Amino acid sequence: MPPSPISKIETFRVPPRWLFVRVETEDGIVGWGEGTLEGHTEAIEGAFHDLQRFVGTDADNIEDIWQTAFRGRFYRGGPVLMSALSGLDIALWDIKGKKLGVPVYQLLGGKVRDKIRVYGWIGGDDFGHLLEQAQRRKDQGFTAVKMNAVESIAWIDSPTVLDTAVKRVQVVRALGLDVGVDCHGRLHKGMAKQLARLLEPHRPFFIEEPLLPSHPQETADLAKLVSTPIALGERLFTRNDFRPYFESRAIDIAQPDVSHCGGISELHRIASMAETYDVGVAPHCPLGPIALAACIQVGTAVPNFFIQEMSWEIHYNQADVADLHTYLIDPRVFEVSNGHVDILKAPGLGIKINEQLVREKSKTYVNNESAWRNPVWRGEDGSLREW
Repeated sequence: MPPSPISKIETFRVPPRWLFVRVETEDGIVGWGEGTLEGHTEAIEGAFHDLQRFVGTDADNIEDIWQTAFRGRFYRGGPVLMSALSGLDIALWDIKGKKLGVPVYQLLGGKVRDKIRVYGWIGGDDFGHLLEQAQRRKDQGFTAVKMNAVESIAWIDSPTVLDTAVKRVQVVRALGLDVGVDCHGRLHKGMAKQLARLLEPHRPFFIEEPLLPSHPQETADLAKLVSTPIALGERLFTRNDFRPYFESRAIDIAQPDVSHCGGISELHRIASMAETYDVGVAPHCPLGPIALAACIQVGTAVPNFFIQEMSWEIHYNQADVADLHTYLIDPRVFEVSNGHVDILKAPGLGIKINEQLVREKSKTYVNNESAWRNPVWRGEDGSLREW
């Protein structure tokens, strides 16, 4: 097989808050990746100035490029460097699959399933519209949803602030939907213990990020208090970051984000490592179509995958600006039926990106004001709270 030297690496900042990566080889093969890191777009773009050193490198050598990008500098890891590497890695797998004429999952050992279970987001902050949002997801074909557990909350707060979280789960479960509850790392230990116990009788699908990352032992202690599966991982990068959570038996569900953890290469390795500890994998992905396609390719090939997050109509998307399907030539590839989407069988990632639209949108989305920023929350006393 003749080599395919990389001739060009480009990044595109596109609405609503995504960073697409385009890699082209000298023989004309184009691969797409996604290196979105919400709230840090400019930092990722800066990291790609360094990754330009791989222009001229054989795109076939995915592992060597990954190792060199990760280990070839004295400082390594972290959200910025890993997200940039993720975008490059995903694009290289797309190129490899297209060059060989097979979907990426075939290069990961072949399929172990024919379809991928998915869930949609219903917010939860607006209790008045919660039932309406949940019903809409059910009508769209979803059998599982995820929502916020709490709003802004103090380090130790009145126990009554947790009451609405329980009511939300009750209301949505009554529709026959499985309900993941996302704490978003907003809770600290004293409140998380209470909420987990309160929710347990209502059988949530899982509790996500009940505590902030970097607290593996505290999360393990919490996991011992309840039978509800604990999920976590969107703010962990590489197998090394997941290791203490696996070894302390802190989580039941690993949620690495393919755009943050090192791309398809590292997501696949994390999934294999998770299987060793009897941990399921549900990749985090409130992002764009390229990241979702990458997750689906890995989910098709790993036995301990069980469900995939989709950003279709998530709260920060605006249909008149951009949504999950906006940049796809054929949006039907992500069609939801009975809680599932079909695996992607076309070569590479299995999707076709509308490059003309990407270039057009990115031209009006380049100034610093266009880069997405998360809200900053403060309590009644003026102190900073977790968002």
